[in-house]
Amino acid sequence: MLFPTTEFALFYAVVLLLWWTIPARWRLARKLLLLAASLFFYAWWSCRFALLLVAVALVNHAFALAIDRAEEARRRRLVRLAVVADVALLALFKYAGFLVVDALHPLLLALCRAIGPGAVQAFAAFQTDHAFPLVAQIVLPIGISFYTFQAIAYVVDVARGAGRPARSALDFVNCLAFFPKLCAGPIARPGELLPQMEEPPAADARIDSGRALWLVLAGLFKKTVLANYLAERLVNPFFDHADALGAADALLAGWGYAVQLYLDFSAYTDMAVGLALLLGFTLPVNFDAPYFSRTLQEFWRRWHISLSSWLRDYLYIPLGGSRRGAARTYLNLFLTMLLGGLWHGAGWMFLLWGGLHGAYLAAERFALRRLPAVSAAPVRFLQRVWIFHVVACLWLFFRLGTGGLGLQGAGEVFGAFARTSVPACLFTWTAVAVLATGFLCQLADAHRPRALWNRFNRLPAAVQGIVAAALLVAILGLGPTGVPAFIYFQF
Repeated sequence: MLFPTTEFALFYAVVLLLWWTIPARWRLARKLLLLAASLFFYAWWSCRFALLLVAVALVNHAFALAIDRAEEARRRRLVRLAVVADVALLALFKYAGFLVVDALHPLLLALCRAIGPGAVQAFAAFQTDHAFPLVAQIVLPIGISFYTFQAIAYVVDVARGAGRPARSALDFVNCLAFFPKLCAGPIARPGELLPQMEEPPAADARIDSGRALWLVLAGLFKKTVLANYLAERLVNPFFDHADALGAADALLAGWGYAVQLYLDFSAYTDMAVGLALLLGFTLPVNFDAPYFSRTLQEFWRRWHISLSSWLRDYLYIPLGGSRRGAARTYLNLFLTMLLGGLWHGAGWMFLLWGGLHGAYLAAERFALRRLPAVSAAPVRFLQRVWIFHVVACLWLFFRLGTGGLGLQGAGEVFGAFARTSVPACLFTWTAVAVLATGFLCQLADAHRPRALWNRFNRLPAAVQGIVAAALLVAILGLGPTGVPAFIYFQF
């Protein structure tokens, strides 16, 4: 069930009405309503994976209770077991195909060739009759990467003493399954969301409707109008025909994909935060003008903030962070980003994308510690231009991974940059205008439009409704018929 659909609008309207109709003193009824809504939302796609989501929540809650009561030595064993179980589940659904088809198959095939023709035939028969059919049956549950990371954060925080177990299993299931952020984040830490699930907002709670409606409408506009236009008119045509296009189209499409990805993903999280806010829940900000960054490190503090901070707290710091010398720090940066790339997708292009980010971060840290700081405005501008193009270039590997194009596709895409004499085919002034508008949408990230939200909140409720309805009609009129799934749903 996608946000920008009639089905979701009807579903959400019913949930919103019931949520604010049930008296605050009926706390259990409100929690059960939230659970039913979240499971219905997820079961719209798959009932069995909705049960898997509940099972993950219950198992991790049981681990958290046991960890909280255990002594130090047993606590460490329990948290390792919980993390291994979560990672194993994620690996089964997300990486089984990659391991069998892309990683193990070439190695085992080379080994069988060294043994002899009989071994090759037996291996090929096994792969055809058993391995490949089994892998083909594995379906990736939507949002499993996001709720698995939240489950890991829960048990690790309890083990560290940085958090406590939920008061009830129901509260933690609601925390993990909360439908606005379920499919693509933001990755809300249990310490941020769990207290809100244990003490839901009162029926007379004051809602920041200005911010909520702004986020929902801005997300709709970014997704249905801007991101989809860039995908249909620039990005998809280029990647579908990169072997016949030239440098001008490659540059325009590279910019286009960088902006499309920002619009698509920030649109989802904007809508998730806004929809949660209308129910009285607060989710963390996930984007803060990332393409205005001056370093790649700053970019990762502004892009997908909930994931970046998760990787820092639960991977980079446990690896040693920057506490074990410069060489180990560079290695930890590289490994963190390499695994971050693998988290995004099971494929060599995602590993390459993550590894290149890690290598650049390590080189950048080395350089910044030795070069003098420069604060002149022209230098700051050039730094922002440079980092945007570094990120946009690396996004090309990301797009090759999501499209499954591999090395052959990489040759075609990067080969297009060398064809400087080929005239532009994708250039239109409308495309440039949409590209610029999408880039400037970053100026409304985080809490920058607070003054506008406050003015909207002072309007009468009827006027707020009329303005929101008019903007909604305009956005739907500008957008295409039918809206594709959000890019991050596949992660």
